[in-house]
Amino acid sequence: MVGHALVHTYELAVPIFLPIWLAEFSVIDLGVAQVAVTTATLGAVVTLGYGLFGVGALPAGVLVDRYGSRRLIAGCLAGMAVAFVLLGLAPNVVAIAVALVVWGVAASVYHPAGLALVSKGVQERGTGFAYHGVAGNLGTGLGPLAAAVLLLVLEWRTVALLLAAPALVGAAYAVRARFDETAAVEPETVTDGGDDPEAGDAGDHGPGGEASDVSASRSSSERRSDGGVDSLTAFLGESRRLFASAFALVFVVVACSGLYYRGILTFLPELLGDLPGFEPVAVAAVLPDALSTAVGVEAGDGRTLEPGRYFYSALLLVGVVGQYAGGKLTDRVPVEYGVVGGFGVLAVLALLFVPVANLGVGPLLAFGAVLGVALFGVQPVEQATVAEYTPADTRGLSYGFTYLGVFGVGALGATVAGTALAVAGPPALFGVLAVLAAAAATVGVVLLRR
Repeated sequence: MVGHALVHTYELAVPIFLPIWLAEFSVIDLGVAQVAVTTATLGAVVTLGYGLFGVGALPAGVLVDRYGSRRLIAGCLAGMAVAFVLLGLAPNVVAIAVALVVWGVAASVYHPAGLALVSKGVQERGTGFAYHGVAGNLGTGLGPLAAAVLLLVLEWRTVALLLAAPALVGAAYAVRARFDETAAVEPETVTDGGDDPEAGDAGDHGPGGEASDVSASRSSSERRSDGGVDSLTAFLGESRRLFASAFALVFVVVACSGLYYRGILTFLPELLGDLPGFEPVAVAAVLPDALSTAVGVEAGDGRTLEPGRYFYSALLLVGVVGQYAGGKLTDRVPVEYGVVGGFGVLAVLALLFVPVANLGVGPLLAFGAVLGVALFGVQPVEQATVAEYTPADTRGLSYGFTYLGVFGVGALGATVAGTALAVAGPPALFGVLAVLAAAAATVGVVLLRR
């Protein structure tokens, strides 16, 4: 939960910085050429980091199956701290790109490690995914909120440096943590991976009680006993086995999900800033005089409060409800129903965004709450679907491929969003997003019929 919260803190603090970078930088100096800074070019820069966030998940998944989750999560947290220190020292867009690349490589480790840990270490898997998802959404919402508040009184580079501190604390905790990484797997399936477990801790990883009937039906995927991936031949063999099964369809679902997620969130603060009712407000006009003096804010100093940033943070925070509800749902109904229903709702919401935004702030606030619940409600459903369709001994590899789809393929959503906005505007962007969600729902119907 600590790791998940911090990964998404950094992931979604980046869009808060995007409007500032658009205003501060005019060109990207590549040495041999200079490129103008636009939503399209900054979208491509962000895609570098977000893409590695996904691509790195595949080798990370292989490492999880061999060495366990704890060490990898500790390294992930330390690497993200280094990345935000580099971001805080960045003098130009090229240096920003380097910092985002470092962040992407470090963060890519988390999801295969964390989700393999939940799926093999917690008896009530859906409930485990629910709490894990709640933690992720707290980071998803509070991270951007913290960045937005700090930007009221501090320069963005200073904010980036301050944001590095929580990851250092999290890494120190992860290094010391001890637990049984395979508490929910039958003894004969336990092979490699993990630190020396403390047997007495096994019962501490879930809310207690018996697994539900739906969870019990998954036992066939938890009985493999032939170990994880330990060579290129084994990697290719296990990969072929995964994609020769229905997991190939699950991969299409998670790739569409990643494109939708990245496409809607990357430029959302920028989109909101252009809507009526979300105009910037001078910070000095909303702070009491005593507080303004204490923090060094003066009238006419150009510091503004951006309402869109806070709407964005609120949308991400309300996703806590979606994560919890989606996780609990997977303990009670077949995951395929969740895929069909969840992505069907997201398709409709994408088509409604622009019309609702034109109705004013009030309707958009209510709509944003529904969107936040739906957007994050499908995530535990996806995670449980992967666990349903994959064997326990290569769960790390399975989640590696999953997050190659979610964050690797999904990273292209930033480029798609930036290009759509630059060329055709918001209606085109949300039309593309609706098609992606509809495609995922259609694949869910295929899985259900199988």
